[in-house]
Formats: sequence, C-alpha cells, structure tokens
Amino acid sequence: MKELTQFKIPISGLKQGIHQFTYDIDKTFFTYFDYEEFWDSLLKLDVELTVNSTSLEFALHIVGQVGVHCFVTNEAYMQPVEDTYRLAVRFGDTYNDDLEDILVIPHGSLEVDIKQYVYETIILSVPARLVHPGVEDGSLKSEVKDILDELRVDEPTEGTDDSEEETDPRWDELKKLL
Repeated sequence: MKELTQFKIPISGLKQGIHQFTYDIDKTFFTYFDYEEFWDSLLKLDVELTVNSTSLEFALHIVGQVGVHCFVTNEAYMQPVEDTYRLAVRFGDTYNDDLEDILVIPHGSLEVDIKQYVYETIILSVPARLVHPGVEDGSLKSEVKDILDELRVDEPTEGTDDSEEETDPRWDELKKLL
C-alpha cells in the first residue's frame, strides 16, 4: 500500500507563528486504512499549525461529505460531515501518543505525521445512526420504505375513548383514591 506522505508535515525550519495547510481527501485515503464503510468522499482538510518555541499546536478542520448507506432503507446518499480537532505536540525523549490530545515526539524530529488523527476525526464525526434525509422528511421514494410504511403499527391517538374497555375492578378502586 502506498504511504500517505502528504500528511507528514515538516516542522524543521518553520518559523514561529501560524502556518496553513490544505488537503483534499477522497476515497483513496480510506483504502489506506482498509475502511470500506464509505463508498465515496469529498472532504477538505484545513490544518492550522501554530509553532511556539517549545511546542506545536495543530487545529484540524474537516468539512465535506462522505458516501454512506442509510440504515433504514440501504439507499446510498452523501452524509455532510464537519468537525474540528486540536492536537498539542510537545518535545520529549521518546515518542508517546498515549494521551488523547497530546503527542510527544523526540527532540530533533523533522516532521509530524497527522494521518491517523485525520482518519479518527473523520470517522468520529459521522453520526452513529445514518438515516437518509428523504426518510426523515418523507420525500424519499424507495421500495424498502414503502414496505416499512405498510408494516408500521399505528400508535393509539390520545383522543381514543378507553372507557369502553373493561378494567380490573381493583384498579378502579385505587383510581378513586386519586
């Protein structure tokens, strides 16, 4: 598998201040991670790197759409995605990524690889339950949706008269106490 070298940001020689990087992310990015839940992706990644004298701060902002299948109808659609992730990079003796938002890299490192953080941010920004927008507003015409509508059990409305039903006389006595 081809290495994603464009996500290795060179830090040697950068002056203190803010630096901007922009990436377009498509389906090939997810094939690197063997992630097959998206059938397409049109994402834009904006990376803002703030270089300080003793640390680095990354702000990853992802916006775009990923191609997914609806959990209700299995219809394909493009799910909007937007998220921001902040990562602090410190310098230490050894590499350490045990903390969630802090990465420790060895002194003298020449680059920071952010591809894993980008991948995790995208995956976590997708909703846990994927429902086609047409299902929610009723505009989707699908064979599966028609079958589900036919099988739907109607809930009783609040205006129904329950006095015709027989009730247990023990409960009637308790209702009188109210």
